[in-house]
Amino acid sequence: MSDSVPDSETSSRLRIHELRGFEDFPSWISPEQLAVFLHGSLKPYEDTMPDIRQGIAGALKPLLGKAGFILIAELDREPVGALVMLRTGMKGFVPENLLLWVAVAPKVRGKGVGSRVIRRSFELADGDVKLHVEYDNPAKQLYERLGMINKYAEMRYIK
Repeated sequence: MSDSVPDSETSSRLRIHELRGFEDFPSWISPEQLAVFLHGSLKPYEDTMPDIRQGIAGALKPLLGKAGFILIAELDREPVGALVMLRTGMKGFVPENLLLWVAVAPKVRGKGVGSRVIRRSFELADGDVKLHVEYDNPAKQLYERLGMINKYAEMRYIK
C-alpha cells in the first residue's frame, strides 16, 4: 500500500470490525498486535503497553459487568484505526461508556477514518459516552464536530 491513499479510495476500501470478545479478532491481527498499533498510533499521547493490554482485556473480558467493545478499521488486512470502549457499569454523572482510546495511523489521518470509527462506536454504545482528551490534542476539534461536549475538567491526585 502506498503512503498516501486518496480519501475516496480510503472510504470505499475501509472495513470496520466489531470485536466483543477475544474470539472475534480477525486472523490477520492479534490482541498483542493491536496493542502495538495503539501504542504507536497514539503518540505523543501514549499510554504504556501494560496499560493498553489491560484496557483491551477490560473491554472484552471485564471483571465486573458487561463487556465493552473494540473497533478495528482496516485497509487490505492492515489496521489503520482502532477504538477501545469500556463499560463503566454506571449511569448519569459517570456515563455508561468510557471511550478509552481512539487511534488512527499517521498515513491516513485526515481522511475520515477516525470520524467513521467514532460514529460507529456511538451507534454501538449502550448509553452515553465519556472521553478524556488533552486540551492541546488536535483531535479535540473532531470530537466536538461529532457532537461531544466539554463538560468537566479532570483533576487527579496521584500517589
